[in-house]
Amino acid sequence: MRSLPAGVSPIIPIDRASGVPLHKQIYDGYRGAILRGDLRPGQQVTSSRTFAAELHVSRFPVLNAYAQLLAEGYFESRTGAGTFVSGALPEQLMSVPRTATVPAQAPSGPRPVSRRSILVPSFQPGPSLRGWGAFGVHQPAFDQFPFQVWSSLVARHSQSPQASAIHHIDPQGLPRFREEICSYLRTARGVKCDAGQIMIVSGSQQALDITARVLFDPGNRVWVEEPGYSLERSVLIAAGCELCPVPVDGDGMDVAEGIRRYRRARAAFVTPSHQYPLGSTMSASRRLQLLNWAQSSGAWIIEDDYDSEYRYESQPVASLQGLDANSRVIYIGTFSKVLFASLRIGYIVIPPDLVDRFVALRFAMDIFPPYLYQEVLTDFMRMGHFGRHIRRMRQLYSERRTQLVTSLREEFGGMVEVHGAEAGMHLAITLPKGIRDREIAMRAAQERLWLWPLSPSYLGETVRQGFVLGFGSTPAELIPRAVSRLRTLCTE
Repeated sequence: MRSLPAGVSPIIPIDRASGVPLHKQIYDGYRGAILRGDLRPGQQVTSSRTFAAELHVSRFPVLNAYAQLLAEGYFESRTGAGTFVSGALPEQLMSVPRTATVPAQAPSGPRPVSRRSILVPSFQPGPSLRGWGAFGVHQPAFDQFPFQVWSSLVARHSQSPQASAIHHIDPQGLPRFREEICSYLRTARGVKCDAGQIMIVSGSQQALDITARVLFDPGNRVWVEEPGYSLERSVLIAAGCELCPVPVDGDGMDVAEGIRRYRRARAAFVTPSHQYPLGSTMSASRRLQLLNWAQSSGAWIIEDDYDSEYRYESQPVASLQGLDANSRVIYIGTFSKVLFASLRIGYIVIPPDLVDRFVALRFAMDIFPPYLYQEVLTDFMRMGHFGRHIRRMRQLYSERRTQLVTSLREEFGGMVEVHGAEAGMHLAITLPKGIRDREIAMRAAQERLWLWPLSPSYLGETVRQGFVLGFGSTPAELIPRAVSRLRTLCTE
């Protein structure tokens, strides 16, 4: 196959009726695109032969224009590589800065946006999202992931793809992948399902969004954990729901208090296996109480089982969905914690009578999920790599968690209270009165400590100051020093 030319051609209008020579029109077009920033320094320029063919002109005007741009320093030539936009433009070398010409703009009139978009809280990345390292929440030990095995599977499916990976329109996802997930969930999480109930999504956030679109109308009341997961709340706010914060204690969501305050709510969002952010596990009595409330009031339960694979002081706790005899639970899971977040693969287990509604909504949103990584992950699970990786990470995270708890007790003593260290990839600490977690998090980022403040997880007026501390990505030997620096920041 003949190789194709490199570079991207700019849009340069050519007016053959103009008195301006063609080479000058081409020169002016290129120079203007460079000065406007449409062409970036170091960007490759289309060859003169190719550009002449695209403009349907002789090659000579293009050669003349290129020669002038090279002579004036807008282009630079690299032997054996081609022609590129110069990194140092003539205007940058002048003593008087060039004044940009801003075209006159007429008033645009009203610029309306939807009320739903205004309801969504603005995206304000905190310090915890800016870097990788000590205390980063939701950061797995990616250096321990079997990338060699993963890469070989990606290469195999890329080189010899199945037809289903190229063109297979199923809003629920790859059937054999759903079968594999179904087998895993029944065995490891006690979920009652078949493959027809599973929908593959782009992570748990899309799962929450699809679920909210299917189940809720504006004004519906929805229970949320207090404190709870802020991105879940953003989805519900965007759907026009009225958020009903229900307090959380050592036994999980206080269901009796939720019934007392908001008996006629449409749904409850819970993280029963490892509450986010405080880490408690919902007791068996409260699970049954929640299921009974949902059945008697015609409500739904959305169970977010985001990191249930990792439990250190007891056997894994079975899912809430597995106790549900009335198909009231929508179960959400993700591979972000056990593999890596940029994979963007999660799943929903849907009650049988809701599958059609979920499929219709999904098809309207983005038709179907991408298939390549579904194929890869199916083989990764079937060949046993997934189970081995979870077992290895459970041991590794247990060591890091133990080191973090020990270091916190040695450095802080009784100054802080530790919550939820029995499971998952994070724990929480609460601070004494007078310490502001957001201010400390901003200062900590300057020392490459990526603290996740606890206070934004609260909706009500009663707010506790503290931090959610991830330990997945930090080697055990580095944790004591990081905790020592945290202690200094909290006492300055």
